[in-house]
Amino acid sequence: MGIDLGTANTLVYVSGKGIVLQEPSVVAIDQDDKLPLAVGEEAKQMLGRTPGNVVALRPLRDGVIADFDTAELMLKHFIRQVHEGRTGLVAPRIVIGIPSGVTGVERRAVMDAAIQAGARDVRLIDEPIAAAIGAGLPVAEPTGNMIVDIGGGTTEVAVLSLQGIVLSESVRVAGDELSDAIVQYMKKVHNLVIGERTAEEIKIQVGSAYPTDEDDVLMDVRGLHLLSGLPRTVTIKGPEIRESMSEPLSVIVEAVKRTLERTPPELAADIIDRGIMLAGGGALLKGLDTLISHETGIVTHVAADPLSCVVLGTGRVLENFKQLERVFRGRSRTL
Repeated sequence: MGIDLGTANTLVYVSGKGIVLQEPSVVAIDQDDKLPLAVGEEAKQMLGRTPGNVVALRPLRDGVIADFDTAELMLKHFIRQVHEGRTGLVAPRIVIGIPSGVTGVERRAVMDAAIQAGARDVRLIDEPIAAAIGAGLPVAEPTGNMIVDIGGGTTEVAVLSLQGIVLSESVRVAGDELSDAIVQYMKKVHNLVIGERTAEEIKIQVGSAYPTDEDDVLMDVRGLHLLSGLPRTVTIKGPEIRESMSEPLSVIVEAVKRTLERTPPELAADIIDRGIMLAGGGALLKGLDTLISHETGIVTHVAADPLSCVVLGTGRVLENFKQLERVFRGRSRTL
């Protein structure tokens, strides 16, 4: 079983079946008896809409486990969901994608959560390598490949060659920070308080990183007006949302530039030939590939299915275990 344990979404791949689960990384818990009421999409619908005794939590922040017990509950639920209908005790071998910049303690927390959730054998793989394998890049060859994996909590920029990371940079600025920038902008400019779900909808519908043909599209946003304290509707345009996200976007672009500056000349030549590959949910932001191309002068491509790259990579590693065994990070944990 391959798992992309993401800040925003968790995806599960089962050998021979492909991607069998794609759910938001959210758990709704009843505060009275500490039991989960809902996990995944159902829990996400509850964000910002729960009564006093129910809390909807995202157990991962910045790509790592922030709430261990809730993360364990979520993993257990997803593993059980994937194996529904199967008889007997299930203790799968699990490969989990993790950000390359995590500490040893954070790495151990992910392993422990998977073991507690019922895994037999846990292996960790750096998300940039998993994303590159999932995007179809030739990571086993002695050529340079550059991948930019923009998730919910972290952006991973890495140069890969011969099944390994030559150099990488992990910045904790990604999809969540883009949404947060929209929340702050709406509050400051329009005096309108909105939730993170509304901010995400704005980002998807009218958000962009570079001027596009759809800049004149309007969107009505509903929220709470700060001055009157009453619900209010405001109409916004694409360019103002692009402006609101300019700061976190510049952090991502600077990380790409810094990594390119440190790349050995031979590998840099390969990257100029092949271009930069974007993966992760953040790669779906309109115009982001154009922005990075414009800032670096290197052709930038978006992976065919950017959201699924990491989990597809973990699946391919599982199915070609012997050939790709060198990609794993550290030692495995077994029961």
